[in-house]
Amino acid sequence: MPVRPVMSDMTTKWEPPQTVNLVDLGFMDARSKLIDLAAFLDRVERAGQQGDFRVQALRRAINCLETDKPGRAREVLLSFSDPSTEPIPQALTQGAVGAWKGE
Repeated sequence: MPVRPVMSDMTTKWEPPQTVNLVDLGFMDARSKLIDLAAFLDRVERAGQQGDFRVQALRRAINCLETDKPGRAREVLLSFSDPSTEPIPQALTQGAVGAWKGE
């Protein structure tokens, strides 16, 4: 489908862009990421490392995808985040690990 310019010059009336088929644009990328995630979880399980807090965080995040409500990306992000509101006196490590380890 050819893309037409939104405005060809200053005298042309503005028209909104045509609807884009998001499934056509993003399905193969999303499919690939899901297969990569499944393969990662298979490898982790074979190695006996499924109890790692980061793997558990991934599993919680995956559960966030099962809802039909909007805001899934926010819920996934929050599932990895530290929910505490009080600052700690001193950092124990010098880097992020991608998931909250918990209490």
